[in-house]
Amino acid sequence: MTYILSGFLFGCLIPYLARRIGKLMPASFGYILLKMWWPAHYMPWAKLKTNPKYMGLLQRYIMRAVGWGIFTAAASYLFANVFAPSSSGYAVWHVAFLWILLLLIETDKRFMLLPDVLTLPLLIMGFTYASFSGPWIMQDIWPILSPAEYSALGAAFGFLMPVLASLFVVWKYPEAFGAGDVKLLAALGSWMGISGISYVILGACVIFAFTCLINRMRVGPFGPAIVYAALIYLLLSFSL
Repeated sequence: MTYILSGFLFGCLIPYLARRIGKLMPASFGYILLKMWWPAHYMPWAKLKTNPKYMGLLQRYIMRAVGWGIFTAAASYLFANVFAPSSSGYAVWHVAFLWILLLLIETDKRFMLLPDVLTLPLLIMGFTYASFSGPWIMQDIWPILSPAEYSALGAAFGFLMPVLASLFVVWKYPEAFGAGDVKLLAALGSWMGISGISYVILGACVIFAFTCLINRMRVGPFGPAIVYAALIYLLLSFSL
């Protein structure tokens, strides 16, 4: 119940947090924490409620926040009870991993931005988790590596693969991979290792291509496709 309630509250804040982070970037982590809850401009409610355009935006914002809250609550329960070992301490790590990914989805969709203040902590968390609690995803074909080595190698692989791939397409599509996409893949590699991040990269490309086909667009945020692929991989890994 704790993860359901906390997940709902955090999910309701996702649209607000994404908007504030997007508006404040580029900025340090400390500056964002300082300015997160203090908007630069404030208008009295009595004036805002007479603006029909603002009230319409507020209604859509509330519906979006509640939708995120319901989804995050359900996903938090799943991550805490299915993807975690018996220790509740591990569950906290996994739920934090989920929350950062969901916040990255909203930030990239709205601002085409995967900020370092989210991706770098995710990378550090993955390496720390592997070092002290063992690999989250089984090492399968890499049993000779320690969990920390497995995590570091996965992060390096997640960073290098898109960089090498972009060398073949940068002449035609100079923005094929953004720096934020690469850092997100490196962060996920620290959690999932080489085998996991390989499937995530492949799945993200398929999901992104399908999204572009459905929406009839040539460019768009790649971060959500990466996150969706990672979540699908986790679901399949633990269900099988």
